[in-house]
Order: sequence, then structure tokens, then C-alpha cells
Amino acid sequence: MVTWFDEGRPCVVLIGWKRHDKTMLPDVSIIQQPASSSEYIMTVAASLFAKLELSPTFLVAAILTVIFIVVLSWFMKELKPDKNPFHVDTTRPLKPLVTDHSARDAVLKQGFAVKKVPDDLDAIVIGSGIGGLSVAALLARTGKKVLVLEQHDQAGGCCHTYIEKGFEFDVGIHYVGEMKHGIPTRTLVDQLTNGQLQWQQMDEPYDIIAIGEPGKRRYFPVYAAKDKYRESLIEKFPGEKKAIDKFLYLTEACKKCEVHGVIPKLVPTWLINMVISSGLINWLTPYFKYAQRSVQEVLEELTDNKDLRTVLSYNFGDYGVIPDESSFAVHAGLTNHFWHGAYYPVGGASEIAFHIIPTIEKAGGKVLVRAKVSQILLDKGGKATGVRVHKSSGDVDIHAPLIISDAGFFNTFEKLLPPHALSMAGLKHIQKDLKHGHGFISLFVGLKGTAEELGLQARHTWSHNGNDGPKQIHEYLEQSAEDAAVNNIPLLFISFPSAKDPSWEQRYPGKSVCIVITLANWEWFKDWENERVMKRGEEYDWLKNAIGERMWEQTCLLYPQLKDKVEYFEVGSPLSNKYYIGSPKGEIYGLDHNKERFTAKISSALRPQTNIPNLYMTGQDILTCGFAGGLYGGLICACSILKRNVMADLEALAKKIAKAK
Repeated sequence: MVTWFDEGRPCVVLIGWKRHDKTMLPDVSIIQQPASSSEYIMTVAASLFAKLELSPTFLVAAILTVIFIVVLSWFMKELKPDKNPFHVDTTRPLKPLVTDHSARDAVLKQGFAVKKVPDDLDAIVIGSGIGGLSVAALLARTGKKVLVLEQHDQAGGCCHTYIEKGFEFDVGIHYVGEMKHGIPTRTLVDQLTNGQLQWQQMDEPYDIIAIGEPGKRRYFPVYAAKDKYRESLIEKFPGEKKAIDKFLYLTEACKKCEVHGVIPKLVPTWLINMVISSGLINWLTPYFKYAQRSVQEVLEELTDNKDLRTVLSYNFGDYGVIPDESSFAVHAGLTNHFWHGAYYPVGGASEIAFHIIPTIEKAGGKVLVRAKVSQILLDKGGKATGVRVHKSSGDVDIHAPLIISDAGFFNTFEKLLPPHALSMAGLKHIQKDLKHGHGFISLFVGLKGTAEELGLQARHTWSHNGNDGPKQIHEYLEQSAEDAAVNNIPLLFISFPSAKDPSWEQRYPGKSVCIVITLANWEWFKDWENERVMKRGEEYDWLKNAIGERMWEQTCLLYPQLKDKVEYFEVGSPLSNKYYIGSPKGEIYGLDHNKERFTAKISSALRPQTNIPNLYMTGQDILTCGFAGGLYGGLICACSILKRNVMADLEALAKKIAKAK
């Protein structure tokens, strides 16, 4: 493989194999900046054949690899990389938390008006989720003037919060990993926010798994420290040490090669298609082999203990796919994500957008809300030239050299572009293999009393009614809406943002909040999708509230002290998700994260740069879900636009900062 450093000069990355504990793992070597093309080719060939020890078994693959590297080297000579967005550390001394709502609204709720649109835009971003904000801020750090347009009445996407009856609720950010100082993800967030976004580490254990019905429940703690996590599992399952160690070994193996799932998104399409069709991709990396195995398949090979299987896959709700359908590589990535702790933003999730927007504005850009993009404008040659913003007073066309969509795959290609756009973008061949993710129901409860008075801690509870999760979840989602309203719910995620945020008591004294989430079937609610929000009728209200009340009954079995403390109660259905964050079928994780999505073919096709000139994609649909997935979706989009290895720039800055400290 090849990546690039130092203003685009090539750096060879060789991926071979080495045997470790009876398993073949990737062996990566880096040869920096060959002086000439001949030295480049000879160095690659010599190193590659040395790795293979001239084995006839790999001779054909070796020749194909050399051809691949030579062709990619030629391609990279044409690159003219843009500025480095991480050429300087922009963190500043921490300022006091801004709690005045009017001051916050002035940043987060800047309503769209033609006069507010900057002149001479360099780019327009559709959607202000973390994928849209991160790429906009990265481009702004290179001096580009970017306009971000958000259809909702405040910026942030799933990072926004809402306030009702004196209670504040997060809608999508419940915990984030990799926020320990010195980790590249933390460095990235610090640079986008000038170091003004604070993070509070949650309690240890940060998750509690409850399995079984009342009176028969078994409880299992989840620790961030890997050694402590392993010890707690062995303590609970003393006869399963081998299975536990094998699971941890496999998650570590996935971590070592997870970057290989990103590289194909940045390599020219025709070139990576050649590597995939030749079968070379599976010789170069085991990543896609891991990605094509379901979580359930792997766990069934490791152990017959259903409780242990449930514990090892307990948080599949974090990516919204049932274990018998989900990709093991994605699940391993989630497991690895929290080894350095689980964190929560001080001041709530809206702090994320609140501190990224000034970075965009510093370069002359804007983030405007109540700006629903109805169309991506194409010229006669099929080139993206701008967007159309729908307003009741008349549509407004805005033009820019770059159009970046954070609206998701289906919204972009089925709503914002003409029907032939998928073919133009070279994506028609994968459309049939992509699915909408599962819908979700969220319950928002305002409580009287502080976290201390109510006995709440900075951790979550994952409640599983039994240890046969896939079967129970499938049965639940396949039942009728009427049955779903009265039957037990097999999985609940229970969170207390007020207990996780050290600024909460200062901002909302004497109050607490609880958020409960579960999976839902879009079919239960789709009959009301064209009705007005808050005006969908008694039948709809009965259905969502009945499910919400069932969720609360089951929550109170775990937290009986909360039963009589309710002051606010609201249920958000998949239709709420569609209205507020624009998800077509109420999904919060975009494209379904099943293992079919993570084949080499589809993974490489879901890339930042489309075949429609000047049109790019960002966010979770081009990488993976969650805060970190959307964040890095923005990063690789910036890599593609700026034509440079922004990840290498970030790591170089992280090392520089660490050395200085």
C-alpha cells in the first residue's frame, strides 16, 4: 500500500504476513520517501520478496502487489496537496462554561437568511452532524470559507440537546471513547474546538449488564481497563478463560488491521476494484475476512455459555444491528474504542457544536439552521455546482466549487439528486445491498431530585430480558404494533446524563434526567409519516406512549426509587428521528451496519469522493456510526478534498504536543 506524507511525497507501506500463536497476522513495514522512481520500485520489490521469502505460493500476489504500488505511485505524482490543517496547535486556555441560553442560541441557532450567506464560498456542507461539522472545521483550518446548512432549528445533528419544562436532554451522545489526552481522537477534537470542549470520565464500571427477568437477574460489570475487564469476566465465568482470552485476542487482531478498511476509500476506484476482483485484497489484509463474520458466529465458536455470549455482545445497540447479522470487525472496533475509558461532554452534547462552529466562522464561514436543502444543483455536464434551499417565501440557490453531503446515502442519492445520479456516481451496483438501519424509540424522563438523592451514578445499564438476544430481538421486532405496545421489551439502554455531567447541578439544581432507548420497527409507525409533527392523532400517540410506558415500567424494576419522581415524560418514535435529524426510516445510525455492508466491494464504494465532479460525502455512512465514526468520516473526507494524508498530519501534531508537555 502507499500513503503520503510531507506535502505529498510518497511513502511506501508494505503489508506482509507473520505467524503469531498459530495465526497469520499482517506485518507492516514503512519505507519513507524513496529518492527516485527506480529506487522506489526496486525497494518495494526487494522488501516485498524478502517478506515472502520467495515463496511460490505468493509469487502471483507479489507481482500484482508491485504493479499496484507502481500504478499508485504514478497516480500520486499527480497530487497537489492542499495546506496542512494541523500545521499548528490551536488549543487555548480553557474558558468558563457558557450557560446563558441566549448566548448559546446565538451560536447554535443562527437562522438562515440570504444576507447571512458569505460571498465567495469554497464549500457548502449539507447537514450539521459531527461528520459535517468536522470536515467543515478541517477545511476552515486551511483557510477555506465553508457554509454549513442544517434543516433543524439548531446545529449539531445527533449532538444537539433540547430543553423542555426545565429539563435538558441529549438525543444522541451518551458516551464516547478515546478521549484520554494523547490519543489522536482527543487531539482531533481539541483542535476542532480550540481545546474548549471538556470531557468527564464516567464511573468504573461504566456499564452494567443485567440479564434475566426480575428475581432471576444476573449482573455483570464492564470496565474500561482491559486487564480489569478480563479479570471481572473470568471472575464471573471461571470456566471460560480460554474463550475470554480468544475474544480479546480477536478484538486486538481487528484493531491492528482496522485502518485497512479505510485505505480502499482513498485509493482510486478503478485501482482498488482491480485489487478486489483479483482477490489480492484478502491477501493484503485480514480485515474484510473479520468483517464478513457475524458477531454471533464468532461467539458460538468460542463458547456454549449463553450468558457469556450475551455479555460479550451486550452493547450491539451502540451500532443497532442484532448479533447474528452484525459484522464482527465493527463490534471489535466498538470494544476497542472504550479501552481508555468512557467519557461524557461537560455541559452536555450541545457543547460539541457550540465549540466547533467558531472554528468554521473564524475562516469566514457560517453554520445556518432552518435551511432545508431540497436539491443538489448539477450543471449540464453533471457537475455539482450548488444547492437549493427550500423556503416558504421562495427557494434560494447557493453556489460553491465543492458540495459535501452529511445527509446520508439514501437522502443524498434518492432525494437531493436526480434518479440517474447513482449511476453517475458509480454507486448503482451497491444500492441493492444497502439497507436502512433499525429505527429506535427514545424515552425522555425528567425527575425531581439530585443524582445523589436518587442514588444515580455516572454509568449505564443495559437490560437484557434473557440470554438468547438475537432470537428475542427478532421476535420482538417482527410482532405487530399492537403486541409491541403491551409485551415485554427484550433490550433497554438506560442512561442518566445528569449524573454524568459535573456541571449539571449548577445548571439545573434539584433535578435529574433519565433517557431510555430501545430498537423499534419502522413499519409500526410509517402510516403516520406524512402527518404533521405533534398532530399525528390519538392512535399514534397511544402507540408510542404505550411502548414508552412499558419501557419505564421495566426501568423502574431496576431503579424502583424513581417511580414516584417523574415530572416530565416524553416519547420519541422513529418518526421523531425522521423529523428532527432527517433519517428516512427513523434510523439514528444511517446505513445498516450488517456484515454485508462491510464487504471490500461496498466498503470501498462508500467513499468521500463520488464520480459526480465536486460532490463529496462525509459522516457515518462512509465509515461507521457513532460520534467517532462520524468524526473520522469528516477526517477522511478532508483527506480526499485536500489530497493529503490528514491522519498523518494529526498524528504528527499529537506527537509534537506530547513531546512539548
